[in-house]
Amino acid sequence: MTIVGLVALTSIVLGVGAYLYVATSLRDQQQDEAIAQTDFNVGVLADQLLPADPSREELADSGLITAFELRGGAGTIVDLGDGDPVTSGFIAADAFPRLSPQLTAIVERGEIGFERLTLGDGRPYLVTGAQRASGGPAFYFLFEAAETEAAVAQLGQALLVGGLVLTGLAVVAAGFLARGILRPVREASDAAGRIASGDLSARLPVESNDEFGTWAATFNRMAASLDGTVAELQVAQDRQRAFVADVSHELRTPMTALVHEAALLSDHLDALPPGGRRAGELLVGDVARLRTLVDDLMEISRFDAAAEVAAPTEFDAAAFVRAVVGDRLPGAALHVPAEEVRVVLDRRRLERTLGNLLDNAREHGEAAGVEVTLAIDGDELRLEVSDRGPGVPEDELPHLFERFHKVDPSRSRGGSGLGLAIAREHAELLGGTLRAKARPGGGLLFELRLPVTRPLPAGDEAVTE
Repeated sequence: MTIVGLVALTSIVLGVGAYLYVATSLRDQQQDEAIAQTDFNVGVLADQLLPADPSREELADSGLITAFELRGGAGTIVDLGDGDPVTSGFIAADAFPRLSPQLTAIVERGEIGFERLTLGDGRPYLVTGAQRASGGPAFYFLFEAAETEAAVAQLGQALLVGGLVLTGLAVVAAGFLARGILRPVREASDAAGRIASGDLSARLPVESNDEFGTWAATFNRMAASLDGTVAELQVAQDRQRAFVADVSHELRTPMTALVHEAALLSDHLDALPPGGRRAGELLVGDVARLRTLVDDLMEISRFDAAAEVAAPTEFDAAAFVRAVVGDRLPGAALHVPAEEVRVVLDRRRLERTLGNLLDNAREHGEAAGVEVTLAIDGDELRLEVSDRGPGVPEDELPHLFERFHKVDPSRSRGGSGLGLAIAREHAELLGGTLRAKARPGGGLLFELRLPVTRPLPAGDEAVTE
């Protein structure tokens, strides 16, 4: 397109320049010839055949107008100053009232003037005017300009056609150049797009030994290196996930035994001496935290293995939220509709998500000013959990849902660092979103949005099985 644009611009500039130059030259040539003839008619013929201040009868008897016509021209006007000029015919009579004041003023100053007119017959004329040095009538001569203007018009058409032909040739040439030069660029762009979309097998054909061939070979080496690096990272990630899953699974059996033993110990703490009682309490607490960590790791490993599947059921979301909040954080303020909110969702995953958000507000938000809000916005369920805790810096908000991420020092107390990550995994499995933002006045606000399916109203029949 750049080549075509340059050729088109060049043809326009050259065409306009050539048109203006030739058109001006042709018109100037005609004007020079007409002025020379006007000077001879007035300065020679009029002086020879007319007295200084002729009357209308002397003008007619002199045969001057006939002498003018014999020298060529399309018409003659002799203005005697009485408003009733002597003309050689209808064309001249039509031209007189059309003469511009500028031309008549030039003639009255004793100079030769000219202008171009289009008269009643639709033809263009060059009109010249002059007056004898000794005074007397003003003479105006008409010269046909149709031939000159036709030549100028033909020149413009020829230049226009030539410019279009030149532009067409440029388009054809640009097409050949594009196929030869831009094709490798387009292929590289397509290959890069395939790599960006995940197809790391994309390669460029090496068809020459020039710069494009070198470029294609370098691109292929880069793609191969990237493919190898990604494969290594994938293997390492798979090993890491397998390791976490294996460790979690292997820990589960001894963990179950530890939990039972800790439960037995908890039932007999009061019978222990003070020093042993404190050690027992610490042991029971640590076993509980260890059990939570192992359960969270097992859940994360199931997400990584894509083993989690949603199982939606119909229930009252308002009563459900009241029950979960009453069990996990009774002191939280509830903003839940009084009427039933019937939805079809995976109840267990919603409970896990809401429970993790409440645990986060209790542990890291110090259970201060916790509010839980439930609403239905169109086809979405909106559930908000907010607190008045210390909050987190703005730049930490995007990292809150990363695994094992903790914000130091204010929000690093307790927990495995997996609660929010698991909550987001459940939200995304349900087709929703979970976002965190700073709460005005301090604290954090977590907003969960889930697409919901409403049950059919009573009396309506299902249209699908």
